[in-house]
Amino acid sequence: MATTGDWITPWFTPELPFWGKPPLSFWTEAIAFKLLGTNEFAVRLPSWLATLGSMGLIFAYARSYFGPQVATWSLLIYASCALVFIAAGAVLTDPFLALATTWAMVALAMAAHSPRWYWRYGFFVAMAIGLLAKGPLIGVLVAGPLLPLLVFYPTLRASFLKMPWFSGTALMLLLSVPWYVMAELKTPGFLNYFLVGEHFLRFIDSGWAGDLYGVAHKRMKGAIWLEVLTASFPWGLLALAMLLRHLFKPAQRALLWQKRQDPNLAYLLAWALFTPAFFTLSGNILWTYVLPALASFSVLMALALSPEKTAKPWQRSGQLLLTTLVPLGVTAYMVVGAFQPELLKTEKYLVSHAMTQMKPGDKLVYLDDVPFSATFYTRGQTGVITLNQLTDPSALYLAMQKKDWAVVSGKFTPPLPQLFESREHILTVIPPATSAPKATQQP
Repeated sequence: MATTGDWITPWFTPELPFWGKPPLSFWTEAIAFKLLGTNEFAVRLPSWLATLGSMGLIFAYARSYFGPQVATWSLLIYASCALVFIAAGAVLTDPFLALATTWAMVALAMAAHSPRWYWRYGFFVAMAIGLLAKGPLIGVLVAGPLLPLLVFYPTLRASFLKMPWFSGTALMLLLSVPWYVMAELKTPGFLNYFLVGEHFLRFIDSGWAGDLYGVAHKRMKGAIWLEVLTASFPWGLLALAMLLRHLFKPAQRALLWQKRQDPNLAYLLAWALFTPAFFTLSGNILWTYVLPALASFSVLMALALSPEKTAKPWQRSGQLLLTTLVPLGVTAYMVVGAFQPELLKTEKYLVSHAMTQMKPGDKLVYLDDVPFSATFYTRGQTGVITLNQLTDPSALYLAMQKKDWAVVSGKFTPPLPQLFESREHILTVIPPATSAPKATQQP
């Protein structure tokens, strides 16, 4: 997008349009490239800003409804959940969906508490952001928890009906629909693939063969709840332990049942549970699908662990220690990875090593398939090659998956050297004199 100037259709390759996601995250990343240059910081910055936006909304909501201490702990818990911490620095569309979902749910709640125009219309702006970040899924993730709440909680229903639905919906459509129309006109077939394939077939068929851009993430049904524990680590495990402890004590169980009458707690609980419940019957999932639920989960955990209710100093220290587990763990992993790059799922260090070895006229290619990170770190200057195409007048730096090494190296005399290993690939060099493999002699 940054190099071609095509701001309508994202492209998977120069020949293949990317119909899998709307362009909001790609717009922000391309703009960051334009402003800050093509570098890692620029492409990761939008996810970080989207995460900060979610945190600001969480704080405003929690402070308004539950006070500043709960608001502060909500931020500490949210920021130290494993998925939030990692996604904030990753090139993903999910932080933008989380921002949209958080904004919509917070705006609706804040409009009931303080019906100012920026909360009332902010709900519809958030829905438009969701439509441009992930698509109609935003409607499911927002309407899903709201429907039972509107049925069982009259106070929520009354405030819901006071929203500017006609003018707000018009604003939402004005902000989002034009791109959908332009995208279909530019590359016909987009709407069918995106609306039917990505929003229906992907979730009912765990081995969906229609995916144009990769492979289906086949998992057993119900696996999303295991991903909840991973995504919310370490707080999800603590929440599960606390819940089980309360369920086995009659008095505590009765107290939990009483709390269902509080519409504010019911709002948070429905918001937190709907997303994993929605994906329970899907066998095609990723752990990032949990991200929209972690905002409300963090507020619930802050309420359960509020310092006002924790009298013992060691308990407060334990809570603070939990906030450091994921940041310290990820930092330690990256430090180790700097010395042992084969632990990291990136081609950054392999590409860097190849660039230091290459002379003018040399080429770096990948056997059969080029990873995304290799495309980025070579600035699009790497390519793909098959085994029988390994002929070139200059030296050829070749990266291949580790499983292919024995087969490929055995086709050359003398044996090829191993110059570098990443987590998934081995780098070698084929000198000009030996660039034609023995495989070319076979029929």
